[in-house]
Amino acid sequence: MTAPTTRTTRFDRGRWAQGGPETVRPGVHRIPLPLPEDGLRAVNVYALERLTEGLVLIDGGWSIPESRKALEDALAELGHDLGEISHILVTHIHRDHYTQAVELRRLMGSRVYLGAGERRGLELLGELRTDEPVGSLETLRRAGAHELAERVAAMYDGGFDATVWEAPDRWLQAEELRFGDARLTVVPTPGHTQGHVVYLDQARGLLFSGDHVLPHITPSIGFELGGPALPLGDYLDSLHLMTTLADARLLPAHGPVGDSVHARVGELLAHHDDRLAETLAALGDRTRTAHDVAGELGWTRRKVPFADLGPFDQMLAVNETAAHLDVLAARGRARRALTDGVNRYTAAAS
Repeated sequence: MTAPTTRTTRFDRGRWAQGGPETVRPGVHRIPLPLPEDGLRAVNVYALERLTEGLVLIDGGWSIPESRKALEDALAELGHDLGEISHILVTHIHRDHYTQAVELRRLMGSRVYLGAGERRGLELLGELRTDEPVGSLETLRRAGAHELAERVAAMYDGGFDATVWEAPDRWLQAEELRFGDARLTVVPTPGHTQGHVVYLDQARGLLFSGDHVLPHITPSIGFELGGPALPLGDYLDSLHLMTTLADARLLPAHGPVGDSVHARVGELLAHHDDRLAETLAALGDRTRTAHDVAGELGWTRRKVPFADLGPFDQMLAVNETAAHLDVLAARGRARRALTDGVNRYTAAAS
C-alpha cells in the first residue's frame, strides 16, 4: 500500500522522539524508536519503500521489545509489516543501531549491511565477550583517570549476549547500492567509529547521516574497540568530506530532520575549532593529563561542571578531551609524553 505523503506538522523540533512515522519525502519515512534509559531518548530508523520489492531500512534500532513493537506499529500505520524488510543498511556498530538489525534478520530473513571498517571492532567483541567499554576504559587509564575507570567498570554486571553481535551479510566499501530505481551512495565517514558510513540519496537530495552529523549535539569520538590512533582527526576529515558533496537534507539518527547538511557541518567544525582553543587554554603552561584538563572545561551547551556529570558522562568527557589534546599534539600545538602508562601534555612554545 502507498504511504501518506504529509505527516510533518506534528514533529516539531522538541518532539522528534515522539512515536509514529514521519514522511520526509514520498516513499521515505522517519521512525523514532525508543532507547532504554538513554539521554538520547530515541534513535531514528528510516524506511524506504521499494514499490513491489519490499522495504529498505537505514539502521535497525536497539534490540529490545519496546523498539520492535514501535517499529511494527509504525510500519502498520504506513501499510507495511516487518516481513517486507528486505535489507537493513546500518551506519555503524553501536548497539542502538545494529542489534535489532541482527534480530530482524533472524526473524524475517532481512539482509544486513555494515561498513567494512567495523570488522575489527566486531571481531574484538567476539574475542572479549563483554559489554564493558573496554577501549574507553583504556583511554581513561592513559588519561590518568584510574579511579573513574574503576567506577565505570563497576557499572557493568558482566553479562554479554553474543547473539546480537553476528557478522553482517555484506561488508560495505565506498560504493553505490541499487534497490530498484533508488540509488544510495555509501560514503565512509570514520570518526564516531572507525567504520561509520553515511548513505547519500543524491537524486532525492537526502543524506542518512547516522551519528556522523547530528542536529543538536556532537557525537562521541572513538567510543569503540580497536579504534584508530587519532579518531578526532578522522572525524574532522570526514566532516570536511561532507562539504565536497552536494548539499542535502539532513536525516540524522538522533534529532529532527534538518534542511542542510552543509550548514550543520559548518557549525560542527566551528564547535571543534572553539573546543580545541578552549582545551589549549585549559592546558595552560602546566604539564597535565586529559583528566586534569577535562576537569577545567564546561560540558554540554549549558557548560555543566565536570564534577556534576555522572560517571559515564565523565568517561565520555575525558575521552573527548584526550581526543582534542591528541589533535593539538598532531598539529604541533602541544607535546605528549607517555610516563608510567599515562599520557601527559604540555603546550608547545609559540
